[in-house]
Amino acid sequence: MIKVRNLTKYYGGALGIEDVSFTVKTGEIVGLLGPNAAGKTTTMRILTCFLPATSGEATIAGHDVFNESLKVRRRVGYLPENVPLYNDMRVNEYLSYVDDETNS
Repeated sequence: MIKVRNLTKYYGGALGIEDVSFTVKTGEIVGLLGPNAAGKTTTMRILTCFLPATSGEATIAGHDVFNESLKVRRRVGYLPENVPLYNDMRVNEYLSYVDDETNS
């Protein structure tokens, strides 16, 4: 269901992740473990279409995270540590806003 091949991300001249490859089959449960600055958050942000990779390939449920980001986002639930929400919106207002943006 998740296929990652040679994923690399540079932030300017700084290397975030390098040549990350793994596969997660349907029904498997996995966790990304590692020390601070190991690339866990960068990898998750790329896989959830919040951040582009510098190079490599990644698919979720057969959908390319770079070219089919809307299809990927419909299949993935991701709640980062720092939520990118509008703090002045109530939950129902935010969900309505996201639904309007997705369907436009």
